[in-house]
Amino acid sequence: MLIEQPPPDCPLCPRLVAYRHANQQSHPDWFNGPVPSLGDPNATILVVGMAPGVKGANRTGRPFTGDHAGILLYETLIRFRLATGTYDARPDDGMQLHGCRVVNAVRCVPPANLPQPVEVRTCNRFLAAELKALPKLRAVLALGVLAHAAVLRACGIPVTRIRFRHGDVTELPDGLLLADSYHVSRYNTNTGLLTREMFEQVIFNLVARVAGAAPKPL
Repeated sequence: MLIEQPPPDCPLCPRLVAYRHANQQSHPDWFNGPVPSLGDPNATILVVGMAPGVKGANRTGRPFTGDHAGILLYETLIRFRLATGTYDARPDDGMQLHGCRVVNAVRCVPPANLPQPVEVRTCNRFLAAELKALPKLRAVLALGVLAHAAVLRACGIPVTRIRFRHGDVTELPDGLLLADSYHVSRYNTNTGLLTREMFEQVIFNLVARVAGAAPKPL
């Protein structure tokens, strides 16, 4: 199964293209391109983040890899058997996702790590394609308000219809489950807005809903 991904030289967002070119000049050894989705093409759970970090996924070419956010995300997925191996912040660390897939709402790194609304809308076609292409998808975990709104838009649902609330799981009209969590960013974890226990509870609840039984974490 092929899932539509933006091309390496995607021209759709002028501001992001300019920033990509600047990073290519400054750091020619970095990935510096639209970061593809990662994981199992038969995933039942899709994790949606915001956008690549400039020194994280934009550098390594793998979502949530190389910056602080990936530590909590991938260690939790491993604990709940949605991934195996060890997360070592490198795309060649051998970690594998199982029944799970990870993608960003915006595929290219934005300046100051903050995409503009027009960029989120422009890139939404790729998120919509991702959702349609996963034959066994049962649930989406949105990390933060931006990802939550992007998932709703990709599903053709007005973004004002369902509010973001950390810990909520909402069944969408087509039966897909939408779960919300605060983003696993360094800022959120350092300020205590999101703790490891809070995030693990979100994953526990979501896996239980999808599997029909409480998971047994490692």
